[in-house]
Formats: sequence, structure tokens, C-alpha cells
Amino acid sequence: MSKNSNLLKAKKVKNDEFYTRYSDICKELKHYRSQFKDKTVYCNCDNPHISNFWKYFQKNFHRLELKGLIATYKNIGLRYRAFFEGSSIETSLLYEDGDFNSGECINILKWSDIVVTNPPFSLFVSYVSLLMEYDKKFLILGNKNALNCKEIFRWFRDNRLWLGYGSPEGFDSPSGYVDMKGLCRWFTNLYIFKRRDFLKLTKLYSESEYPKYENFNAIEVSRVSDIPKDYEGVMGVPVTFLDVYNPEQFEILGRSGDTDWVKDECDFFTPPSEEKQGIYKRYDGNWRVQNSYLLNEDGMPRCIYYRVFIRRKNNVKKQQFIKSKESQE
Repeated sequence: MSKNSNLLKAKKVKNDEFYTRYSDICKELKHYRSQFKDKTVYCNCDNPHISNFWKYFQKNFHRLELKGLIATYKNIGLRYRAFFEGSSIETSLLYEDGDFNSGECINILKWSDIVVTNPPFSLFVSYVSLLMEYDKKFLILGNKNALNCKEIFRWFRDNRLWLGYGSPEGFDSPSGYVDMKGLCRWFTNLYIFKRRDFLKLTKLYSESEYPKYENFNAIEVSRVSDIPKDYEGVMGVPVTFLDVYNPEQFEILGRSGDTDWVKDECDFFTPPSEEKQGIYKRYDGNWRVQNSYLLNEDGMPRCIYYRVFIRRKNNVKKQQFIKSKESQE
């Protein structure tokens, strides 16, 4: 069974029994240590008896200078709340079902500071929506395909959500270890240093190397490393761009495939005539007007996989000019 099939199967049957390994937690959490001082961490999808998130924070409670650690979970039909302040664990029953969106758990969420957990993959969008609604800081795991969800992507565009540093090697499950390296990512709104790293651009723009889409006034950039340093217009880049995105260097405008954005917000989208749309659909049943595409030698559409539309920021060009001028002086 392939790695992707594990995630697709989980989505279909809502099998969310993927447990994060302690080693993967340590690798990621080491980047955020200073941000946990005097904070209460809430693991709202975790049983302290088996959760490696709980294990990590309990073991490093004093080193991180935490104020509190709390978890809510179900166990053999009963719902519990566990609390730790550095000495002993206090456990009490919950009256509701213990789900992260129950009234009791939301009340705990309100007064906690940072949420860290591996939420159910099948409920990822609703889970993140809850964190956004209550303006919570968080570090959570999710399927990287969640980037294709318009809600998740728009939080990226609006700089309310971004990717963490690494990717878990795999997960433990009731049936054993599941290899998912590269298929899941850390999602967070905690400060990370890499978001201030400027992407080094070396390529120069030319019309022959960077064709324009037929339906978007933007050029196709097939690899992030090929982003031209001298192009000032809109560019379509692979979703892997989000790994190196610096909001001081680029602005994210939107993405292909988002019908609502294309119709209501995008000012560089021009759909083909209805006649051509019919021809294109007969030629390629997967063709959609909101997806970016080029034309082949026969004038038929060659669809381009999911693209993020970006543009360099003017202040970056100004900063680069100033640096260049200072070096000349």
C-alpha cells in the first residue's frame, strides 16, 4: 500500500489512529523552546497514557518553564481532563463527549495559550477553523494536501498560518508503523526564523522560458528555484513555494483551482469564450476554467498542476537597490 493510500483511506473511513513519534516531536519542538515560557499548553486530542506530545511536555516542563499542561481525551467510553503543573497529574471526568469542539473543551481552549497536537486528519479544516476563531497559537500536524483546501490556503495567503520546519518520518498506528515521510507537515502560527530568510534568485526572465497562461495574466514557473529575479508581474509557482515563503519578499495573491477567488477577487483572470470552453472540455475531460493552462502546438489546453500565484514586493526591490548602491559607494 502506498503512502498516499494510507491518508486517502483515513479520510474515507475517518481512521484517525495515527500517533506521532517522540523523535519527530523533539526534532520540531526544539525550534520553539523560548515561545513556551510561562505558557499553558493544551493537547486537546491526547491521552496522557499514550501521547508522546504529553510525554514531551511533561518531561521538559521545567526546562521550557511552562505554566501548565492540559489534555482532554476519551478512554473506554469515559472522557477525561488531565492537568499538570510540574509535580503530579490531576485527572477529572468530563461531562460532555471530550471532542475538541465540545463546550467543555472550548472553554479550556479559551484560557490555554498554545495548542500542540496531532488532530484528526479527517477533521483538519474544522479543527483549524476553531483555533482561528479563538485566535490561538498552535503547532499541529496535518496532511500536506490540506494546502489544497481553499480555507487553509487563504489563511496562508493572509499570513495567519504557515508551515513549520520539518516533516514527520512516519506514524505509529494500531496495525504498526506507517511510513509517511514527506506527506504530512507541521502547521503553525508560532514565530519561525526561516520565514525571514530571503530566497536567493538567480534566473533572468525571458519570454521563451516563461510562457504566460492562457487564462491568467501570469507566467508559468515550473520550479521554485527558477523564479526570475527581474520579473515584476504575477507568477504561478508550485505549492512547494510555501516552504520558502517570506512575506517580506513576496505576496501571495491566490491559487489556481479556487473558483470563488477566480470569480470574485482575481483581477488577472480571463476565461475563454463559452465555445472554446466546450472544445477544451471535449478534448480533456479534466480541464477546468479555473485551473491554469497553456496551449499545445494544436491549440489545445495543457493543464498545469495546482499553482500558487505570487508577486515580488516593491519594498524588496527598494531594499535591494539600497544595498546595491551602498556596496558601490
